Amino acid sequence: MAKATTIKDALTKWEERTKEDSTKALDIGLQFQWPPIEKMDGTLNTLLECRKLSLSSNMIEKITGIDIQFFQEPLADTLEELWVSYNAIEKIKPIEAMKALKVFYISNNSIKDWAEFNRMGAAPRLEEISFIGNPLYESMEESNFRSEAIRRLPNLKKLDGEPVIRGD
Repeated sequence: MAKATTIKDALTKWEERTKEDSTKALDIGLQFQWPPIEKMDGTLNTLLECRKLSLSSNMIEKITGIDIQFFQEPLADTLEELWVSYNAIEKIKPIEAMKALKVFYISNNSIKDWAEFNRMGAAPRLEEISFIGNPLYESMEESNFRSEAIRRLPNLKKLDGEPVIRGD
């Protein structure tokens, strides 16, 4: 198989295609890379003004080091949407540093347990997630998963495309 695409290579291709400077762009889409991106790296630190980052449909295995390696200032303070669906992500630690994150699409990945799911509760502004297709979701009745997810994420307004309605 071909060598994985790096974040740097993907950003170079994106800049060539869009004629934009990635350090100043608000919305960056690095989805569907071939060969796929396998890991996030420090190149993401160059995205100084990014509000929405899509890395969906690659082969990323985990989101790690958000506050240490990849999402340092200012990205941890500015990123409002992170789209990483259709990867192989098992771990989302530590998402807590994502102070501005509102939308997190992590469907069709490999999250297996509630402990990992609970990490999303630490993102203070998170209000919309897409989680369908993860082993944790698939191991339960949809209605049971939905009620448990809503209980665990009290600020949630939208889950898997459906509005969250809470009882009094």
